[in-house]
Amino acid sequence: MEIDIGSKIKGIRKEKGISIAELSKNSGVSAGLISQVERNAVNPSVATLWKISKSLNVSIGYFFDEEEPVPEFNPIVKKDRRKRIVTSDSNATYELLTPDLNRKIEFLYITISPGDSSRAGLISHEGEECGIVIKGKLMVKTENEEYILEEGDSIYLDSTVGHRYINLGEEECISLWAMTPPSF
Repeated sequence: MEIDIGSKIKGIRKEKGISIAELSKNSGVSAGLISQVERNAVNPSVATLWKISKSLNVSIGYFFDEEEPVPEFNPIVKKDRRKRIVTSDSNATYELLTPDLNRKIEFLYITISPGDSSRAGLISHEGEECGIVIKGKLMVKTENEEYILEEGDSIYLDSTVGHRYINLGEEECISLWAMTPPSF
């Protein structure tokens, strides 16, 4: 699935009458990076996209919405029709288990290869989340603690506390996560 995030950022920025310099000041993202993202020269990290979306007063999910009209809402997401979210700052693969990103809760199927992590550093965002490990062994690292989860173990997190996921096992780690409000 090809998503043109740059054009969407540029479009909403222009629609709101905001210059790149103003967006840079409001978001804390450099004007040069915003320009590169708008031209699709680089893919933004989740953290960068989060800052830009907050400054433009849209959800981060806005940038991943498909533009094709959907005839009617279908609450079922077939296994082979899941939307995949791959970000430049993450080694994890995120699959959306909800029909779209316009819900009050986000439900994700996250796959992390052995030795990899969800991202290099800790990330925090509004809300709360909980997850369960379906396969493998996962470390959930927060600002204050490290938790080791094995198959069947679950955890609740305050999402405002910095966190990341690390696969400690020798096999692929698969986990299911619910987040509210949605963070993508």
